[in-house]
Amino acid sequence: MSYRIEGPTPLTIKATANGAEISIASVLRLVFLELFEDADNDPASFAEEFADMHALSISAQHNGPDSDQRHEFDRRLGEMVDRYADEGTVKVPAFGVGQLLAAVWEIAAPRPVPGQRGAA
Repeated sequence: MSYRIEGPTPLTIKATANGAEISIASVLRLVFLELFEDADNDPASFAEEFADMHALSISAQHNGPDSDQRHEFDRRLGEMVDRYADEGTVKVPAFGVGQLLAAVWEIAAPRPVPGQRGAA
């Protein structure tokens, strides 16, 4: 069963055999739209920034978690998350929180396991 959580950026959550899946497709669409707009506004700078981030990530991986490159990569990636992904947050209004609570409560409730019916 799938549940829709309303808000500026709707989410869906569905039960799985091991817990739940939260679809963030609508969030990712907005991130891509921000990226496309930025690329359209200044293609050369956009490409340069992303190529530079790729090179910095490789350098950070080779130089370790406490390297200057790693700290620079983390700082710049944080700025990109803030710019393109609304600081990495998904805003859920009060009625959406209620929907989320109800969905999680129902998903978390014990469910019958196939093949265990009547076994005692």
